[in-house]
Amino acid sequence: MSVFSFKRSIGGLLLVLPLVLFLGLVFFAPLAGMLGLSILDKELREVLPRTVATLEHWDGGGTPPDSAYEAVVRDLFDARQTKTAGMAARRVGYHDNGLRSVITGTARALPKNISGVADWKETLVAADQSWASSGIWQAIYRSSGPVSDFFLLSAIDLRRDATGAMHRANNEGLYVNVLLRTFVIALTVTLICLLLALPTAELLASAGATASSLLMLVLLLPLWTSVLVRSAAWLVILQTNGVVNQALMKLQLIAEPLALVYNRTGVLIALTHILLPYAVLPLYGVMKSLPKNQMLAASSLGAGPVEAFFRIYLPQIAPGVSAAGLLVFILALGYYITPLLLGGAGDQLLPFYIAYNTTQSINWGLASALGSILLVATVLLYFAYVRLVGVERIGLG
Repeated sequence: MSVFSFKRSIGGLLLVLPLVLFLGLVFFAPLAGMLGLSILDKELREVLPRTVATLEHWDGGGTPPDSAYEAVVRDLFDARQTKTAGMAARRVGYHDNGLRSVITGTARALPKNISGVADWKETLVAADQSWASSGIWQAIYRSSGPVSDFFLLSAIDLRRDATGAMHRANNEGLYVNVLLRTFVIALTVTLICLLLALPTAELLASAGATASSLLMLVLLLPLWTSVLVRSAAWLVILQTNGVVNQALMKLQLIAEPLALVYNRTGVLIALTHILLPYAVLPLYGVMKSLPKNQMLAASSLGAGPVEAFFRIYLPQIAPGVSAAGLLVFILALGYYITPLLLGGAGDQLLPFYIAYNTTQSINWGLASALGSILLVATVLLYFAYVRLVGVERIGLG
C-alpha cells in the first residue's frame, strides 16, 4: 500500500470516528449496561458482606454454622445505622415476599449495642423465629451474587429451587403471556397499517403536485403532535359520550354506546393512527419511483386488475411493504403511554412492566432482564424474517 493510499484510509477512518463514538455512547453503551444489570446481583453483597462471605462455603442444607449468625447480626446492625436494611430486605424478598419484614424487623429489634452479645444465634432468633429455619438462609444464599440468572429466569417466569433445578414461577406465566401479547398487538397494528397504507400511498403517488402536497401535510400533521396529546385525544373521542359513539347513535347505527376505550379496541385504533405515517412513507417512496404505464401495459396484454396487481405491481413494491412493516412493528413493540391510557389491565405491553419495575418496585434487575428479553426476541424475529423473505426484498440488498 502506498503512502497516499494509507493517508486516505486514515482520513476515512477519522471521518467516521465521530459517528462510531456517538453510536457507542448513545446506543451500544446503554444496551451493554442494560444487559449487564440483568445478570449483576451485587445488592445483597454490598449490604450484608460478612454474611455473604460466611455462606460462600455453606452446602445449603439445614442451618448454617454459628459464625453466620454473628455475621448477620453485625451486618444488620451496620445496615440499621446506614439505613440500608431495606435494600437487603427487598432483594431477599424477591424469593419470598414475607422475608422482607423479617429482615427489616430484625434490624429494628437488635440491641442498641452488640458489643456485649454472648450468644449471636439466640439474639437473632429472639428478634425473629424465622432465623431458626433454613428458608431465610437459603434465600440469602441464592441472593448472594455477584452474578446471577435470577432476573433473566424471572423474565420468562422461571425460578430455581434450593437444589438449583428450574421450575415454573407461581405467577401463571405473567411475563411470557405479556411478551406474546406485545408481539400479537404489534403484529395486528402492523397489518392494519399496511392495509390502510397501500391505498393511501397509491393516492399520494398518483395525485397531482398540489393535491399530493396537501395530502402529505394531512398525513404528517399528527407526527408534529406529542404522543401523549394524541393518545389523550383518542381517549376523549372514543369514550362512552365521545364523538364516535354520539355520531353512531345519531345515525341510529347503534342503540347504546360501544366500549371503545380501556380495552384492546382503543389500543389498536390509537396505535394505528400514530404509526400509520411510518407505513405510508416507505410505500410512497417506492410507488413514486415506478413507471405509471405498467398497469396499463399489463391490462393491454390481457391481465385483469387483480392479476396485474399481484404479478406486476406487488413484487416491485415488496421492498417498501417489508420496510414499512418492519418499521411499524418495531415501533409498536416499544409503546407505553398509549396502551396505558387506552387499554385495560389485560392490554398492557411489556414496556409497561419495564417501567413499573424501574419506577415502582425499584427492581432494576428484572426491568433490565425484561428489556433484554424483548430486545433478543425482536432481533431473532428480525433475522428469521430476513432469512424467510430475503435481504433484497426488504430494501437492504
